Amino acid sequence: MTLAIHGGPPVRSTPWPPWPPPIDPAQRKLVTEVLDSGLWGATQGGPVVADLTAAFASLSGVEYGVAAGNATLGLFAALRGLGVRPGDEVIVPAYTFVASATAVLLAGAVPVIVDVDPADLHLSAPAVEAAVTGRTAAIMPVHLAGSPADMDALNAVAVKHGLVVVEDAAQAHGATYRGRPIGGLGDVGVYSFQAGKAMTAGEGGMIVCRDRAAYEAIWSVCNVGRELGGQWYGHPNVGWNLRLTEIQAALLLPWLDRLDEELDRRNSFCAAVERELAAISTPDGQDGATRPVSVVPRPDGTTRDSRHLLMLRVHVPFDRDFLIAAMAAEGVPLDAGYPPLGTMTALTGAGARAEPCPAAAEAARDVVWVRQSMLMDDPANAAQIAEALAKVMAG
Repeated sequence: MTLAIHGGPPVRSTPWPPWPPPIDPAQRKLVTEVLDSGLWGATQGGPVVADLTAAFASLSGVEYGVAAGNATLGLFAALRGLGVRPGDEVIVPAYTFVASATAVLLAGAVPVIVDVDPADLHLSAPAVEAAVTGRTAAIMPVHLAGSPADMDALNAVAVKHGLVVVEDAAQAHGATYRGRPIGGLGDVGVYSFQAGKAMTAGEGGMIVCRDRAAYEAIWSVCNVGRELGGQWYGHPNVGWNLRLTEIQAALLLPWLDRLDEELDRRNSFCAAVERELAAISTPDGQDGATRPVSVVPRPDGTTRDSRHLLMLRVHVPFDRDFLIAAMAAEGVPLDAGYPPLGTMTALTGAGARAEPCPAAAEAARDVVWVRQSMLMDDPANAAQIAEALAKVMAG
């Protein structure tokens, strides 16, 4: 038997659920139908990409959608379609995946990296306000870990300064903010279907919007500069081939039928983790308890969290690398999460501007993640995460 770092058997010795989940019969049937049809590409007249696009637009509460090869290209196409041009500035949060910034660079614009809210780690509206200049063209809030950003506050800044808003919804399929679906809260929303996301075809992306002119411009960017309804070899705009295939869409379309059930399961598991963590509080002589580890709170206005990740904050002095290694030895793997974007010399060397970001720097020191696949387990097993944390910290 493998022993944990502090001795004895690990808290968990069985595997966590796999991600992606095994293919279901509806996916297998639709993929087989597409393969048999020979209509594999998006330009061959197959119906599945169109059906998926319509379904995602509806999920987001908007009329239009454009499928893309991945979400990084989707963010790029959204920026281009909304008129962001070389030299413009786009404000992005410091605590996010690097693609939020590299998509801006791909469009020739300047990522301006600003701080996040110190509690929920989402893009801070006051930090955005302080970073706006005469060159600012867009704001890119990220619905981090499946929680919706505080879009009312961010949209207010955008309206005040005449900026467009591109929602990076890569991690938040099915999330809602004040009862409204994310993706349709700004000018454009972009989802990811990369292998680790809540819905996956290995890769892929979806762009959604409510404005017809924006839709046509984004469609043209993704379809080698063609115009909707125009000549096949007419290319009045500069564009690229950024399309999704019918095979990928066939993996994704049936997934929408089970998405709500999976979100419910992850939310139940996260709620159980939060209860279990409260039980390992210890006296501090003031208010009676201190929590060595707590769940990072959801932003105000969250009405449905897709729980792509569960972010935990460690409140006591601890070597995080040792914590992660010790938890892995207990059969409970954790992830260190993002470094602040402003510390990445590849971005700053390419022209990104980084504002002071103390909240993101703190998160990079004391926040760890529980991955999506683990959140798909039976909520009764949430106790294993708290038990392993208590064991490691007591050792």
